Amino acid sequence: MHLPHNCSLVGGFGICGTPEHLIAALKRKGVKGLTIVSNNCGIDDHGLGILLPGHQVKRMVSSYVGENQEFARQYLCGELELELTPQGTLAERLRAGGAGIPAFYTATGVGTFVEKGGWPIKFNPDGSTAIASEPRETRIFNGTLQ
Repeated sequence: MHLPHNCSLVGGFGICGTPEHLIAALKRKGVKGLTIVSNNCGIDDHGLGILLPGHQVKRMVSSYVGENQEFARQYLCGELELELTPQGTLAERLRAGGAGIPAFYTATGVGTFVEKGGWPIKFNPDGSTAIASEPRETRIFNGTLQ
């Protein structure tokens, strides 16, 4: 997984086990343009959600986004990018990247937006897609698309 300079990998699951002191320090510093890789973006006033009112998060790479109204608003208004990634795939991307493995196969996204591309990563203010996900590489193994 190639990560930009201003990227933070943030542990925890939901709002449990998140690094609250790190998040509070990022909020205090007012760091902008963050790409955050985490299970989710917390809730409106807890966890990573405290970074949203200051528009500090540029892109989230996460597997779940359902509990945060400000996150949903920013995403749907084109103020925030989202790379939605299945939980197991997210964990494997991190493991493989840390081990220097440039690619891996998972059947999780086959036949979905994950494989075919087109998922709206970022919207325009009018609701049209500004940035769509790219199609993933596929190959034929033993006569089957993988």
